[in-house]
Amino acid sequence: MKTRYFLTLIAGLVSASCGKAPTDPKAKPIIRIGHFPNITHVQALVAHQLSRQGKGWFEEKLGVEVQWYLYNAGPSATEAIFARALDVTYIGPSPVLNAYAKSKGGELRVLAGAANGGSALVVRPAANIKSAADLKGKKIATPQLGNTQDVQLRAYLADNGFKISQTGGDAFILPTQNADQLALFQRGDLDAAWTVEPWTTRLEQEAGAQVLVDDRTTNVTLLASSAAFAKDQPELAGRLVAAHKELTQWIKEHPAEAKALIKAELTELMKAAPKDELLEKALSRIVITDEISRSSLDTMVVSAQKAGFLKDIPALDQLFPKL
Repeated sequence: MKTRYFLTLIAGLVSASCGKAPTDPKAKPIIRIGHFPNITHVQALVAHQLSRQGKGWFEEKLGVEVQWYLYNAGPSATEAIFARALDVTYIGPSPVLNAYAKSKGGELRVLAGAANGGSALVVRPAANIKSAADLKGKKIATPQLGNTQDVQLRAYLADNGFKISQTGGDAFILPTQNADQLALFQRGDLDAAWTVEPWTTRLEQEAGAQVLVDDRTTNVTLLASSAAFAKDQPELAGRLVAAHKELTQWIKEHPAEAKALIKAELTELMKAAPKDELLEKALSRIVITDEISRSSLDTMVVSAQKAGFLKDIPALDQLFPKL
């Protein structure tokens, strides 16, 4: 993968997402959907690729135009929602909760679940990390400050007696884009990383990383929207949820076809085709679901508080709109 090209691609797409908005009332309805180049965003990868092929799943089910936007991690996507540049996004729970708290419950709504698991804390063998205690003084990457894996790591370290600040403490947490982690691992500039698929498997297969913590239960990907989308277009939001659930079921029933679409979309985004063995292993760590796990969200609230990101958050009731 050409890292510079990939980062330029993401920067361009994010920049574009901040300037587009449907303005012609007579035009075909538009839904602006965000996602990340992660295998934990299975439905988005499949749907985005179908859009490229002119067989758009959401387009056909809803009769709308879909504009797709790519982000490295959740905080960037929530910024786009705050800027009214995005309607819906596939996203992890921590950025959703952070945005919900920041807006005092006024922004972000969770429409459906998308995937569980698919993330892990991996370590570089030469760093000699066999337990949580061995992470003391080590350099550990996460995809972005405040994203789901960043919060999970900080809470994990807190649970194991570490004192962590945003700039240092008993270990050094380095927000590093997923696409950059592999080269840093290979050079020995990182000792560990808490990240998501396919990056976890890539670190294993291409840098010899070993899994220290394997998370297969967190509701790692949600389908969320701006509060305005859920409130002002409840009928369309409801049909979007139904289409998402149908897509989730289709993926479960057609694994080979879905895998081919995922591979094609990742190839488009990364300009390099992922190996079949990487896809097989990465997908085996993910549970595809459309269910929202309230218990997982409650756990994430506690983790975010331990990590120092959520000092106060409104009751979660209005996070789930009735469509």
